[in-house]
Amino acid sequence: MKRLLLDTHTFLWWLADDTALGDTCRELIGDGHNEVYVSAATTWEISIKRRLGKLEAPPEIDGIVEDERFVGLPISLYHGNQAGQLPFIHRDPFDRMLIAQAQAEGLSIVTADPVIPEYGIATIPAKE
Repeated sequence: MKRLLLDTHTFLWWLADDTALGDTCRELIGDGHNEVYVSAATTWEISIKRRLGKLEAPPEIDGIVEDERFVGLPISLYHGNQAGQLPFIHRDPFDRMLIAQAQAEGLSIVTADPVIPEYGIATIPAKE
């Protein structure tokens, strides 16, 4: 069993059945034996970008997470503290939160972001 944390773009690619998401990742995400997490940081980022007109996405992300049988991952005080302590390799606050959550919870981030692996955490390339 794998424990996966979807980066925002990976989550959106999954929902849109986008070909950018590789076959290996599709299999991992779709495998009912794996635990697939979606962070509150992801829903927050989607909501902000939708509001600014930078992204088209469904408004009821929490219901979609549940429908997909993914696990919603709240942001804890510990996660917030850990994100603030990370070196400034990555400037994006949403990605920094995902990194902190992956570290704290022992999750592998499914991402196409080339900077995230520089933190030395487990990642799975989203395009494979």
